[in-house]
Amino acid sequence: MKLVIKLSGTIFPMKLDPAKISAYAELLRRLKKKGHRIVVVTGGGEGARRMLQAARELGGSEALCDMIGIEVARLNSRLLIAKLGEDAYSEPPASVEELRRAFELGKIVVMGGLQPGQSTDAVSAIAAESIEADILIRTTDVDGVYTSDPSKNPNAKKLDRIDVNRLLKKVLSGEFVAGSYELFDPIAVKVVARSGIPTWITNVDNPRNVESIIQGKSVGTFVDPVRKGQGKDD
Repeated sequence: MKLVIKLSGTIFPMKLDPAKISAYAELLRRLKKKGHRIVVVTGGGEGARRMLQAARELGGSEALCDMIGIEVARLNSRLLIAKLGEDAYSEPPASVEELRRAFELGKIVVMGGLQPGQSTDAVSAIAAESIEADILIRTTDVDGVYTSDPSKNPNAKKLDRIDVNRLLKKVLSGEFVAGSYELFDPIAVKVVARSGIPTWITNVDNPRNVESIIQGKSVGTFVDPVRKGQGKDD
């Protein structure tokens, strides 16, 4: 199975916890041994947010902030590469073309950002589309998609499944506030919708969630891709 896994930047805090990174590295090794071909996209996390805040306070442009975010995400990917050793491609790809070449070598490919104006969410969706992935797993700081922000509404309910068109409407309507309820960004959702990539959103804290999803278990929220001509919506 060809897999793309987006790792939330929350496992790369300013005070790094190597144990969290090691746990995901061991998971990835197990999956590789089982014959899965894997691309991992790392988020920027707290380090990126702090760097961006400092850059803006120092008068940096948004273009510069984009480049800083890309570099921090790539630094995070290098941490995971360091733990994976020979099981990983040695460099985080800096383009889709490099991703494709690296993927053909059969090693675990770990990458961060690619270009300004593009989040690592979008990178993970583009990577999945580029390698024709069987599944995209987006890990985040909550258990899945909720009816509203669970950090603000104790009555919010987790959805076991959501139509990709409904998710796009929610993201675009601002129902999910950036920075407080971490999901996909609109570009990532649009890529998932156009390519029909089966996608799961699940909690990053337990690496076994990823393994369970690959085994066919329902963990988190399934983002149901809508094929052209169906016009399906919840």
